[in-house]
Amino acid sequence: MYSEDDNAALYDLLNPWDPDRWPGDAFYDELVVVADSVLDVGCGTGSMLHWSRAHGHTGRLVGLDPDPAVLARARLRADVEWVEGTAADARWQGEFDLAVMTGHAFQFLVTDDDIRASLMAVRAALRMGGRFAFETRHPQARAWEAWNPSNASDITDAAGRALRVWHEVETVADDVVTFTGTTAEPDGTVLRIDRASLRFLDVVTLDRLLAEAGFEIEARYGDWHRGPVTPTSQEIVTVARRRQEGRVRHAL
Repeated sequence: MYSEDDNAALYDLLNPWDPDRWPGDAFYDELVVVADSVLDVGCGTGSMLHWSRAHGHTGRLVGLDPDPAVLARARLRADVEWVEGTAADARWQGEFDLAVMTGHAFQFLVTDDDIRASLMAVRAALRMGGRFAFETRHPQARAWEAWNPSNASDITDAAGRALRVWHEVETVADDVVTFTGTTAEPDGTVLRIDRASLRFLDVVTLDRLLAEAGFEIEARYGDWHRGPVTPTSQEIVTVARRRQEGRVRHAL
């Protein structure tokens, strides 16, 4: 009742990319603008790379995502490379100065094996010393407690259709939260339900997995203004560097 293409367009309305308005978008834009070649892992509809190209980035921009519907929207701009696949599917070798995963996309990697395979592929895609930037929600903030119908959003989609959108948690098992996202008409008539699981890693576990994959931490922040991680931080923002080959073998 609400198609994949409709849902992809709705995502852009709910999550507009604008570094002039949103500190998180500005954080990534500052990294992208100084990188000659950028890989956006989990690029979605490509809004970050669209913005970068439209605002003067002249280097190589590549978006990777497994969802054909969102890539169809991304491909509205043809001066960026778009590739269908997951992070673990990536087969580039030493081609990028920067890789990013925005929008908490890293949290969709639920198991240690998923994370290891994805990190190893991203690391391989980076040039020596290349950077990987991403964020995860800090588990101490318990963001999922706000995911309930009482916090629904009312929005009019690109076709002029009035909608109500909300999230609802199904289970919390260890550090994995499974939830649904519902798109409905204003009277509550359900049009679409999507289900997903996110992993809420703590800093210690995250850093162990990064080290195993051959990354070292360059910077770690607890907010988008580059403040430190504190007992009240809502985010774990990480900028990691690809280590030299010999040090990777030793770490593994």
